[in-house]
Amino acid sequence: MSDHSRSLVNEIIKLMNGGTAHASLEDALKDLPAEQRGERPHGLPYSIWQLVEHIRIAQWDMLEFSKDALHKSPKWPEEYWPKETAPASEEAWNNSLAQIKKDLQEMTELVQTEDLHKPIPHGTGQTLLREALQIADHTGYHIAEIIVIRRLLGSWKS
Repeated sequence: MSDHSRSLVNEIIKLMNGGTAHASLEDALKDLPAEQRGERPHGLPYSIWQLVEHIRIAQWDMLEFSKDALHKSPKWPEEYWPKETAPASEEAWNNSLAQIKKDLQEMTELVQTEDLHKPIPHGTGQTLLREALQIADHTGYHIAEIIVIRRLLGSWKS
């Protein structure tokens, strides 16, 4: 891999993981009181739990699309958003976070080993570069929403 390509890969990985100009999901959720996971302040249409689950589902979908021609995406929008405002249990919360981390690591490995510019054979012109950037952009957007909710709930320490 050329130095130019390695530099691009490194920047994509940083972007997907948060940092530099963006907060990471871990940072956005640090010290979040469990009772705030399901709150929807000031008439907002979603809770932190719903945002976390949405991140998990969307990231999983983009990862699976990137590697599996037989993957079937969830139905938009209803299957990308949980109906429950709060996790059913601590285990559900932890499992969601673990899956996000696992899938992000798998996408990182794809970015490090595959051709970023080659069209995905079963796609309509998408590339791994596009999918990786979409994961970074989508997750960053929703992390910002988590931080706003925490500010509204008074639990964000900046």
